[in-house]
Amino acid sequence: MSKIDEIAQAVETGKSKLIEGLVNEALSGGEDPLKILNDGMIKAMGNVGEKFQKSEIFVPEMLVAARTMKKGVEVLKPKLAAGATTSLGKCIIGTVHGDLHDIGKNLVALMIESAGFEVIDLGVDVTTEAFITALKANPDTKVVALSALLTTTMPAMKDTAVAIKASGLKGFKLIVGGAPITEDFAKQVGADGYTTDAASAAVLAKKLAG
Repeated sequence: MSKIDEIAQAVETGKSKLIEGLVNEALSGGEDPLKILNDGMIKAMGNVGEKFQKSEIFVPEMLVAARTMKKGVEVLKPKLAAGATTSLGKCIIGTVHGDLHDIGKNLVALMIESAGFEVIDLGVDVTTEAFITALKANPDTKVVALSALLTTTMPAMKDTAVAIKASGLKGFKLIVGGAPITEDFAKQVGADGYTTDAASAAVLAKKLAG
């Protein structure tokens, strides 16, 4: 098995204690950092996402895999050419105003980062103004992701989505998600996309950014 295959396997199985050593060994052996990232880690996270969608694995396993990849990427970062890890552009993500839930949002952020985006995580209880300020500060943003877990914060998501769309800022796609959110609601608020889980959010973000 090649070092890159070993790295992919470590990410898929969540071997977070082994990943740093494996990445360093691959680098010492002359492997291209970008190849390690794309063929080892991003590909592995794609497999993890597919398994999750088929209910072969669940949220805890997906979180462990994403965290493992994150540790591996930290080793790679100094070796990668500037911007290589963020070849898909930036994604701004946050849980909308009035909602303090972050587990789903954190998982989506990890998966989107694993897909090759630079993630700007604004956290929870994020105001409309904070989203728009972040967009203005990062004009190269490709995707804005809004999360809500409470039905009571769906109006806040709607207000934020409408305001972002009306801001005159361009060049990005807006996606929404969370337990109470439906495809119909996403259409009502003018979102460009909606998904039911973190794995498909990463797939959708890639598709929209392309």
